Amino acid sequence: MTKLNETYDLNDGTKIPKVAFGTWQMAAEDTRQAVLEALKAGYRHIDTALAYQNEKEVGQAVRDSGIDRNEIYVTSKLPGETKTYEGTLKDFETTYNNLGLDYLDLYLVHAPFPWDEMNKSQNIEKYDKANQEVWKAMEEILASGKVKSIGVSNFNVHDLESLLSTAKVKPAVDQIQYYVGYTEPKISKFAADNDILIEAYSPLATGRMLSNPTVTRIADKYGVSVAQLAIEFVVQNGALPLPKATHKEHILDNARLDFVISDDDMNSLNGMKDSAVDMYHHGRQE
Repeated sequence: MTKLNETYDLNDGTKIPKVAFGTWQMAAEDTRQAVLEALKAGYRHIDTALAYQNEKEVGQAVRDSGIDRNEIYVTSKLPGETKTYEGTLKDFETTYNNLGLDYLDLYLVHAPFPWDEMNKSQNIEKYDKANQEVWKAMEEILASGKVKSIGVSNFNVHDLESLLSTAKVKPAVDQIQYYVGYTEPKISKFAADNDILIEAYSPLATGRMLSNPTVTRIADKYGVSVAQLAIEFVVQNGALPLPKATHKEHILDNARLDFVISDDDMNSLNGMKDSAVDMYHHGRQE
């Protein structure tokens, strides 16, 4: 379980644990206990968002864990629908109060478009100026000391280029959908070229990868679960996976990353086409 304690260096000089515990689609009533179990299992990075409606429970679990606050890395996100400077400051205060913590380690812009517009055919520049205004507010939040790092989520190359054209602070991370057979090479390369860490949500393709015969065969070779292989694959690609689980046994299983995938097997996994069946991909990630 050592990888849970290992870190990446971000472009702002801070460190971030290599594996996070995700809480997307986690019911509020299940969140506190799941996060407590994750922290007991060794996770030290917890990811939430205002849109998940479970920030209060995440904050409660962090406070109830008995672990020093500076040993736990907490991420939350600004709703994609919020596209004004004033709205950004307001929604951050809601998140800050929900969590009930002295500071957030990382605060992300959840999406470059409002969610209900993400797949519509439209001018790709429609929200460029709005995102630049949002980023000004994000930089102000960072300067306040209530957040240690800022970043984005679901931003493609165009979105990142537009943001960087006016940003005073470079995003530390871009959190995108990323798993075996769907690693967003254009976004990943741009991020690497600009020292932006890729965070990988849905590293198990929301479970749709678990029956893939090729991935299963390689996992069997190492005597590990498909979930373990999928998480380790992301780490060995230099990205940060955010697996989610609510059952204790799955939380513990996902944390057992004490193996190394060979170069040949990594090449095979990286060469695969989409490993998930009927996986949803929004139209902005390309």
